[in-house]
Amino acid sequence: MAGGNAIRGSRVGAGPMGEAERGDSAPRVVVQYWCANGHETRPSFAQDSGSPVPETWDCPRCGFPAGQDQANPPQPLRNEPYKTHLAYVKERRNDADGAVILEEALASLRARRLVP
Repeated sequence: MAGGNAIRGSRVGAGPMGEAERGDSAPRVVVQYWCANGHETRPSFAQDSGSPVPETWDCPRCGFPAGQDQANPPQPLRNEPYKTHLAYVKERRNDADGAVILEEALASLRARRLVP
């Protein structure tokens, strides 16, 4: 015997389905992008959005940048390792400059110590 439930198989709040009920979707353009690993991505964009199609797109599979030219995809960005403050200072100054600055700082501290 059937339970007599008229909405069996539906969820609460379910409305009519279909394109006629939601309205027409905007005309779309599909653009192909390729990354350095050879992955193809095909996002679609609204034709009448007024904004241009992006030159690059992030590959959803590997995260590398993807371009529209399959033969010459953009190269992935190189991540620089973390540098400490001391590493940046050593790039700007050599050991001789560092010794001079250290001596000036020590002389200044010694002079302050002698003043009562």
